[in-house]
Amino acid sequence: MASLSISNDEWKAICDKFTNAQNLTDVESRTDPENDPFRSKYKARELLREIYCSLKSFEAGEEESGGEGGDQRPAEPPVDGQRVDFFEQGLSGDSPAGLRAAKLGAVEYYLGVNHVDTEELSAGQEHLMNCMKLLDRCRVSSENVSLFIHARNQLGILWAGRDETETAQGFLETSESIYQRYMKEDGSPPTDMTDYFATEENLLTHQERTKRFELAYTHSMYYLAQVYKNLGETERAATYCHSTLQRQLKLNQFSPMEWALNAATLSQYYITKGRYMEGRHCLSAATVISGLAGEVPSEAAAQESETESERREQLRQKRAEIARCWIKYCLNLLQDSKKLLEDNIGELDTDRQEELKRARRREEEEEEKGRKSAMLFGSEDTFDSIASLEEKVRCLFLLDFTEARAVFLVGQDYVTQAKDYFEMDGYVTDHIEILQDHSALFRGLAFFEEDLERRCKMHKRRVDMLEPICSDLNSQYYLMIRRQLMFELAETYNEMMDLKLALANRQEDTPSLDNHTVKKFNHLCSASAKYFQMFLDSLCSPEGKVPEHLEEEVLRPALVARFRVARLYSRLICSAQSDQLENLNKSVEHYKYVVQYCEAHPEAASAVESELELSKEMAGLLPLKINRLKARMVVNN
Repeated sequence: MASLSISNDEWKAICDKFTNAQNLTDVESRTDPENDPFRSKYKARELLREIYCSLKSFEAGEEESGGEGGDQRPAEPPVDGQRVDFFEQGLSGDSPAGLRAAKLGAVEYYLGVNHVDTEELSAGQEHLMNCMKLLDRCRVSSENVSLFIHARNQLGILWAGRDETETAQGFLETSESIYQRYMKEDGSPPTDMTDYFATEENLLTHQERTKRFELAYTHSMYYLAQVYKNLGETERAATYCHSTLQRQLKLNQFSPMEWALNAATLSQYYITKGRYMEGRHCLSAATVISGLAGEVPSEAAAQESETESERREQLRQKRAEIARCWIKYCLNLLQDSKKLLEDNIGELDTDRQEELKRARRREEEEEEKGRKSAMLFGSEDTFDSIASLEEKVRCLFLLDFTEARAVFLVGQDYVTQAKDYFEMDGYVTDHIEILQDHSALFRGLAFFEEDLERRCKMHKRRVDMLEPICSDLNSQYYLMIRRQLMFELAETYNEMMDLKLALANRQEDTPSLDNHTVKKFNHLCSASAKYFQMFLDSLCSPEGKVPEHLEEEVLRPALVARFRVARLYSRLICSAQSDQLENLNKSVEHYKYVVQYCEAHPEAASAVESELELSKEMAGLLPLKINRLKARMVVNN
């Protein structure tokens, strides 16, 4: 690799300096003291500058002895943050001058990375651009293609860190195109940048060169995924992220927990797009790969260091986060299946159900083909484990209670795992969000349950898990969460009330509701109204004043709550006419509020179109009913 004008001893000295600089950067810098965090990297920078001066001196010597000619100025090291002109004549990548340009470019590259690592971004940019200037005068070849890609990757990262996303995109897409063109036209294992400064016996093997080159391209894809995400190109970002994860496994260059979290995060994108096959595969792979992150044996727990204890705690947390992604998978699959099967009043459409069951065979055959082959993660060691985990949960839409229950049970298992780490004491918000997901799992399953009594019991489970939390939460610190819980509890009691009434009406031999049923119905009706009213009261000022203007985030919930309370008061079954009159007056008062608020704030009407239409109708009809009731009361008295 050495130029003929450099003696073996001189070349070996350069190689030793480079090796020392690499060791300082990659190894010794990890133990630098907190009060001098860049000590090793500053030392590495000096060695790189010395290498640069040596290369320029040798170049100047060749020119004086009748070499390729050029600039006769004495060599000086590049000044931090200052652009330096090199090789004013055109160069070819196949010429000795091209190789020297690549070596100088590599030193510029390492100096650039060094400055970026030490938070001197402008100087880092200058060195990286100097590297680009040198390379732009060479054609892409096996000698310099790796450096081409590395330099553009670093500039892409640099500009992305400044939120200059489109500039970063340009550098990274160029890296991608250089790689693809090189692999199409040549494809041989290219020279690695470390080979520029290695003696013959220390050169990398073809296999090592290939792996490092492929890893550089993997980095290009990883950073492009981030860029496309920031540009809002989510589909493209997901594609690049998936390919990055595949390549990391293939190259065996990944941190298990980091890889697993990235795969689990990617699953959430697929889930929102209804692509449950891909989502399930990502989550199964995440679970398997996370298992590669070792645990400290229990007998060694007492002797472990504080750092090791923190590491184990991080592993527990990340596995709990993956469990939460599984919960979302099961929950979304239940909810999307419900949307597929429900009729216009939210009940199971049995005709649609039978139609989809007939089409199921074709769908299951399709599952084994097409996109599945292009998305697989893993190697021979992990593929079977991933496939085994996938078999435990469906990825097709659920068509009956048996299928829904199987997915529900998987989700419930992951709820237990997630709650084991995110306990109420220390993780209040996370714990409650997991409980809310658990409640939503029950709600999704209840849709498929034909037995109304069992369905009602499922909703009772939701009440039992959420009601104590809602009561105990401090409204000063957790107001938004309490509002969510109040609204959900109100809706759950409302669903239970409708179910109890439907059950009672199915009793053909009972001409009217018995006292027990009436008492139960009224209890559920009152409980629902109570929580809706609690929600509305939480919107008032400390003095209890109702807000004149509802903020956008609470506009629809507040108006819907008013509408529901009005409906609930009108449905209470009362034996005394005076109680019925009082409830009807309350009902019409809430209906009128919805109408009057939308008249005063016309922009609110679009948020509650159906509720507003019914409120107008009831606000007109109920006064007539109230007047008739008053007339009867006068007659009876």
